[in-house]
Amino acid sequence: MKQTLAALGLALLTPALVLADGAPREDWGRAGILSSANKAELPPITLSSGMPLAEAPWVLTSGTYYEFEIEGDGSAELALEGSEFFRAIWIDEIVVNDLEIRPIGVNSIEFDDAGSMEIGFVAIKPGEYFLRIPGSTGETQRLGITIE
Repeated sequence: MKQTLAALGLALLTPALVLADGAPREDWGRAGILSSANKAELPPITLSSGMPLAEAPWVLTSGTYYEFEIEGDGSAELALEGSEFFRAIWIDEIVVNDLEIRPIGVNSIEFDDAGSMEIGFVAIKPGEYFLRIPGSTGETQRLGITIE
């Protein structure tokens, strides 16, 4: 009986599961939530001494796959922290120099020299989060992130 009720509930909710751009879930393809139809590109984060991290805060949709680059110019040894944000997402991969890392979790990342990395993730838990340069107090050294 419980299985029947669960199946009925899922069948009723399925039409409501759509992508942020309106594409129905059945258009996702075999990769499911990781399909290109469910993918969005975010603006890059720049790690540079005295420069803002990003131009504007991010507003994300839960269940959407996102990719973004972090670019460090090597002007200083800089890190990004945001443990609450990293716990609110599922990280598919972090790519550094064409090496793919598939972590279970991340607390922070650091650039000792110039370089870039790309992070692919699925936004999961709605809420207000941030990424920031540790120890900084300026608003430009912090990126506000909302998951809806």
